[in-house]
Amino acid sequence: MAKSKKSPGLEIDPRGGTPREKCETKITGLDTILNGGLPLGNTVLLAGTVGSGKTTMAMEFLINGAKRGETTCFISVTEPASKLLENLRTYGFFDDEIIKEGKLNIFDYQIIRDRLGVETNEYTARDMEALLSAFEDIVDELGATRLVIDSITAICYQMPSPGVIRNFVFRLGQFLSSFGCTTLLISETVVEGMIQKYSVFGVEEAVADGIILLGNINRKGDLLRSLQVVKMRGTKHSRSRHVVELTPMGLSIVPLLKWGSEDNQRFG
Repeated sequence: MAKSKKSPGLEIDPRGGTPREKCETKITGLDTILNGGLPLGNTVLLAGTVGSGKTTMAMEFLINGAKRGETTCFISVTEPASKLLENLRTYGFFDDEIIKEGKLNIFDYQIIRDRLGVETNEYTARDMEALLSAFEDIVDELGATRLVIDSITAICYQMPSPGVIRNFVFRLGQFLSSFGCTTLLISETVVEGMIQKYSVFGVEEAVADGIILLGNINRKGDLLRSLQVVKMRGTKHSRSRHVVELTPMGLSIVPLLKWGSEDNQRFG
């Protein structure tokens, strides 16, 4: 029986009227902003400054999926997987059992490169094909429904031109979507003049299905973490800026205007 348009987890795609199933993040406040969650199969740029909470948010997204029985993957580009795991164990939302059960899989990008024989500082066309195949094989063989690459910026630094980067990100997202895998690509942000860019190379955001921007706000002398959904294909969403509280038990996201109210004094 076909699902009703009002079924939980479904929303009409404004582009074509097709119901889009949602991947619930289960991060406090985020699914409300996204009107139910990330559209299933979207490739989303999780962009932000240093210390804005990108890796923690991405990990909570994976762990919440793993606890629901999904198979999830984290590809660590910028630090060894062992160090990442060590840091994860300081959070209350982490559970070693999901590692033992194979529901959360952490891969060291450098090991993947070494096994593929990719050794140069600038990737050749052959290197990029090998990397795409490796990512695809990981998702396909494990049956992964959630993937994080931390960071796509570090991978793109090895590519020769913006055109090549655009093609790489597009093809990666196209494959992942076909397998129903919802993906977060962590990206560093830059500001040129008065213009906020959501990626270092300026092309990743054009081919991504969505952009979630993390940053900082200086308010009354306090430096607050912030979140804003800039775009998200396949769902209506709030574009307002929100405040992010990063705690040992996970992230909590509330509208900026509510910060400082009696119910949110924990931010002070």
